[in-house]
Order: sequence, then C-alpha cells, then structure tokens
Amino acid sequence: MIIRFANPEDITWLHNHDHHIAEEELRTLIQLQRVLIAETDGIPVGWLRWNLFWDNTPFMNMLYMLESHRRVGIGTLLVQHWEHLMDSQGYSAVMTSTLSNEEAQHFYRKHGYRDSGALMLPGEALEIIFYKELKP
Repeated sequence: MIIRFANPEDITWLHNHDHHIAEEELRTLIQLQRVLIAETDGIPVGWLRWNLFWDNTPFMNMLYMLESHRRVGIGTLLVQHWEHLMDSQGYSAVMTSTLSNEEAQHFYRKHGYRDSGALMLPGEALEIIFYKELKP
C-alpha cells in the first residue's frame, strides 16, 4: 500500500465516491495538496482530505475507505501519515469531527483525539469536535 497526494487524474474517481464536496472545491484542494489517496496494487482504496480551521489548524474533513478495504488498518495509516505531514509543516495540533451516531468517534479516540466540543444542527445528530496535539 502507498499513500500519495491526489492529482488531477484522481478527480473522476474521487468525485464518483465523495459526494460531500463540489468538484471545483475538490480541484482546489488537490492543487493545495490537501487530499491524500491510499492505493493498493495501484488502485485507490481510500482518501483523506482536509482544510484549515480558523485558517491555522488542520481539520480533517473526510476519511473514507472503500467498503472492501475497511477495518484492515488503512485508515490508521492514512491518519498517521497525515499527522506526520502536518507536524513536518509546523502545525502543533489537528482537528476533526464526526456525528455522535457514527462509529468513527471510537476510532478517533483510540488514536489520541480528545472530545473538545460539539455542534448541534437542526435535524442532525450531535457533531463531536475532536482535537489532538501532535507533540504533547
């Protein structure tokens, strides 16, 4: 398995699988090198994309593995790769969030993320905000 930055050739694959982002925004994030792709045998099997919260803290917006590649450690490797990358770029902390009715909350806690607040939007489950210091 390799982890690499997404490139323009990945747009179609990503856009077909990631329905939470407009194609133009996805293009922008790829240009900014804010999308990582996990590949096995040259085939994309998952991705991680992020932006900056408050314009200064990396915020993971999406971590996703194809169904056939879940629960085998690829998500962990993607997150660890991203955290090392953010550390190497001089960031001291990272953030993410997940809905309270999603299993992902347990994944993030297991990887050192701490509950740091929540957001309540009408008609949705509570959104849990997570924070992790990269060099505690």
